Order: sequence, then C-alpha cells, then structure tokens
Amino acid sequence: MRYSLRYTTGIQAVFMSRVASYVSSEPSFPRSPSAEPSGVCLIVQPIHAAGLARLRAAGLEHRIATDLAPATLAREAADCVAVITRNGGFPAEAVLAAPRLRVIGVHGTGTDPVAVLEATRVGIPVVNTPGANAQSVAEHAIGLIFALAKAIPQADRAMREGDHDFRYGARLVELAGLTLGLVGFGAIGQATGRLAAALGMEVLAYGPTRPASHFEAIGAERATSLPDLLARADVVSLHLPLTPLTRGLIGSGELTRMKAGAFLINTARGALVDEGALAKALAAGTIAGAGLDVVSGDALAHDHPLHGERRAILTPHVAASTEAALIRAAERVAGQVVDVLAGRRPPNLVNAEVWNRRRQGEPSAEFPA
Repeated sequence: MRYSLRYTTGIQAVFMSRVASYVSSEPSFPRSPSAEPSGVCLIVQPIHAAGLARLRAAGLEHRIATDLAPATLAREAADCVAVITRNGGFPAEAVLAAPRLRVIGVHGTGTDPVAVLEATRVGIPVVNTPGANAQSVAEHAIGLIFALAKAIPQADRAMREGDHDFRYGARLVELAGLTLGLVGFGAIGQATGRLAAALGMEVLAYGPTRPASHFEAIGAERATSLPDLLARADVVSLHLPLTPLTRGLIGSGELTRMKAGAFLINTARGALVDEGALAKALAAGTIAGAGLDVVSGDALAHDHPLHGERRAILTPHVAASTEAALIRAAERVAGQVVDVLAGRRPPNLVNAEVWNRRRQGEPSAEFPA
C-alpha cells in the first residue's frame, strides 16, 4: 500500500442541562433600531446563547419547547412566527398548527426530521447551516478512528483493571499508509479527508456530483463506485444526508464487501446503516470494528443489537457539540431566521422554490392555516 505523508493545514437531555449556562453567559448584541422582526421564536432544542442574543437584538422573543412530542410542538408553536430546531425536527402536525409561522431554522445540515414538503406547501421557508459544524464533526470522526485503531477504550479498561498484559494481545493499528474511504464528500467529508491526509492516510472519496477541484484540493482519489470504495478502504466513513435513497445504504452486502480488518465510522445519520446487519458483521468478524456517533432514533435501548457489542465504540450524537460549532450554528441559524422575517433572502434556503410565494404576516387565502 502506498505511503505518502501529506502535511495540510490543518440530544435533548444533554442540551437541556446546558440551558442555564447558555442563558447566564449570553453575549450582548446591540439592538438595532431599524430591526423589523417581532414575535416569538420557538426553540425546539436549546441553542447557544449567541443565537438567542441574535434573535433578541432583532426584536424577537424566544420560548424553549417543553418536550419534542408533536402535540406539544403544535401547541407551543401556535402563536410563533419562527421555529429553530436541531435533530428533534418539526413535524407536519406542528407546521399546520402554526398559522403565523414564517420560517423554520435548522441548527445543522440535515433536514430529514423536518416536514419540509409541508412547509413548502404552505409557503414557509426552511433554512439550515451547512458547514457550521464541519470541522468539529470531522475531528470526531478522526477521534473514533483513533479510538478503534489504538483500542483506546479497551486499553483504558485494562489499565484500570491492572491488566498489564493487554499490550501483548491487543490488535493495534498504525494509520499512516492506510486508505480512508469517504462516502459523501461535502463539507464534513472534505474536512475529514484533510485531517486524514495530514496523518499520512490515503484518501479515497465517493462523491459523484462533486467537481474534480474538491478532490484535487486535498489530494483525494475519486472512487468510481461505492462497491469500489468499500473493497479498497481500510476505514469507511459516512458523510451523507438521510434520504429515501441513502436509508439503509450500508447493509449486509456492503459490509461483506469491506475488508476483514476494516473499520466503519458513522457521524452522519444512524439510519444510513442497517444496525442489525452491522451487529452480525462485528460478531462474525466480517469487519474489525465500528465507531458510531449516531444510531437510528438517537437512543440506544438495552435490547439494541449494538448495546453489548465491544467492537463498537458509541458516542451520543456529540460530534457537532463543541463550543465553537455550537456558536457558529446558533449564530448562523438565528441570523437567517431574522433575514427571512425581515424580507431578506437567506444564504442557505433549503426550499428555494418557496421564496417568491412565501407566507408573510397573518394567514391569507393563499396560505391558509
């Protein structure tokens, strides 16, 4: 295998516990005398105080949702002009129950938990924050790779238990010279590739719609197909949105195509992977390990097939939860919510087709409640 060392420049409960500290440390934005928006913005899941300050500076009040149940969101959004959500989403039931709602902001990139089609039908723009958390998520993906390759959780346990012979039997892997296969080559995939290249890893990426310049920028090779990437990569890392086409993308057939010593990393969406098939593949030694920051449903029940699997390293959807990423995402989503309410087209409009017929002010015959 080629070795080329490249140096490049290099959930609800969790967040609810942070609300008090976010609010108490809320930064101060000067209030603009010409700020047009007014009304209430429902915060489905807590965001950083920097975002709340941006809303307040524009003349908006905010309200924290009491829980994520669709009926609760429908009731609590009924008088709101704006909503900001995270992975908790915003269902069609709540969209239809909010006749004054004029914008839905997504704190992050993925919009799969949001009723975008329903919002579009009734004239509500949906905005998101692609790239705001890219560096932090990429770092977490690399962290999971290190944890698997160096058996860090197992080594920690061995040290605490006095197992000083652990080093003689542990399978530890040097990453330099290995091939990282990126499935999805957007902002997070590219950031992950840059970090991996700096470690001396070869980068192979599957992103059919991405221009050649994106691959050239980090010295990545373009994979001709997903099967090609799976067969060649020592580490496979997923960086795709969840859509009907990508749901269950990695199943038993794809896992069988991977190398026996390969690792699978998922910091994107849990439902990209057939978790039952993954558990079986790990137990059978079809692949060597998995590092997952996400699982289907964002909760790991005790009877989940991966709950007791020692070859899987699991983290509770925290890859994007660094302070820097939280500030960027909160400020960007709040800024775009303010833009929409002020009549300015936002930079990251998910449903661009709605802009010229967007809901404005009170319900009308065109956009009934």
